[in-house]
Amino acid sequence: MAKAPVLTPRADDFPRWYQDVVSKAELADNGPVRGTMVVRPYGYGLWERMQQDLDARIKRTGAQNAYFPLFIPQSYLTREAEHVEGFAPELAVVTHGGGKELEEPVVVRPTSETVVNEYFSKWVQSYRDLPLLINQWANVVRWELRPRLFLRTTEFLWQEGHTAHATYEEARDFAALVHRDVYGAFMRDVLAMDFVLGRKTAKERFAGAVNTLTLEGMMGDGKALQLGTSHELGQNFARAFDTRYLSQDGTRELVWQTSWGATTRLVGALVMMHGDDDGLRVPPRLAPVQAVVLAVKGDDAVLAAVRETAERLTAAGVRVQVDDRTDVPFGRRAVDWELKGVPVRVEIGPRDLEQGTATLVRRIAGGKRPVALGALAEMLPAVLEEDQELLLTQARARRESRTSDVSGVAEAVEAASAGGWARLPWAALGPAGEAELAGHGVTVRCLVTEGGSVPDADDAPGNVALVARAY
Repeated sequence: MAKAPVLTPRADDFPRWYQDVVSKAELADNGPVRGTMVVRPYGYGLWERMQQDLDARIKRTGAQNAYFPLFIPQSYLTREAEHVEGFAPELAVVTHGGGKELEEPVVVRPTSETVVNEYFSKWVQSYRDLPLLINQWANVVRWELRPRLFLRTTEFLWQEGHTAHATYEEARDFAALVHRDVYGAFMRDVLAMDFVLGRKTAKERFAGAVNTLTLEGMMGDGKALQLGTSHELGQNFARAFDTRYLSQDGTRELVWQTSWGATTRLVGALVMMHGDDDGLRVPPRLAPVQAVVLAVKGDDAVLAAVRETAERLTAAGVRVQVDDRTDVPFGRRAVDWELKGVPVRVEIGPRDLEQGTATLVRRIAGGKRPVALGALAEMLPAVLEEDQELLLTQARARRESRTSDVSGVAEAVEAASAGGWARLPWAALGPAGEAELAGHGVTVRCLVTEGGSVPDADDAPGNVALVARAY
């Protein structure tokens, strides 16, 4: 009788496969309140590595980290009409505290544009205070009707950047810098993610923004996922909160602003973009553990060789974990590491020692082969880089092969229903066609130019719409 697979095959039920991976790779569990999640140590280790790299990139732009309150007076949100209207269905509102009804309800932070502007208006006095570049790492709450771990949860972790500038051009250029050189470079170079840099339509842009720049990735089932966004806020919030500066010519001017964020959704994207029927595949540059050295059996010579090998790999700059739990069956341990997507396994048993070798198992490229113990430290860094590049190549090939050029709404819906993306001229689609697509559960993910770059305007000549079903 054939053994049941550890995971639901992706081709049978992609959503169930995703939930299986999140659970069995020990990334997260459902929290006690519907829509919340408990991020387990292995999942949080992935987020920590993302956080560290992103934080360094953000700081290189000149932004500094700060922290703003979790609770925001409800009146703050009402100052910017489009903003409060956009977030109203998702708000969690506290009406009682300390056993009493509050004089003014407070909102649990859905995003911080309003509270940030309350303080920007105090901190910005003259042109010498600009640009003001602030980032915070925090949690936010958006009441989610259809939760899914990492992808859509009532509470999630993120970074949110907020900036104020003297001119429209400075703000526009900073939003583009974050979009391209912070998020884009990080997702490509560390997460090995393929994506499209584009511009959201007016219907899809952030509530209160004048422009939203997005990174859209294709998941393993052909659906799109928004990976991060960078917003030009214009002067909407500055006007609502009277955030002004004294210019060099002595006039009082409103600042121009941006905001931008990336979330724990990236952990879910990692699963859905790179995972296979055996579990997660973690890009080596991200992986908290790049190589696990396993003892096949528990005799002294094997254990000594495992530890010595781990020390040599660590000295070569590889992030290593030793698995010497020989009281747990070897097959079970191998499957667990496979599920977790650790890029390389180095397996050492008595027979390997007799030959002076270890068995090298590559999770991303696949395959296993004997390698001389003395050669591992020199060869593994190159193997890890090969596998990093392979993940990006595979993800890009999937998007390119499953994106179709179409001429109208019917063909776009057909392409999206078949598990792919569609491209068509925005001039032929327009807001009316976008609304028609929405009736079929298909959205315009972003606008790009004919050459694939980010357009300067929503209705720039030659704009192309990328449409898909999305998470």
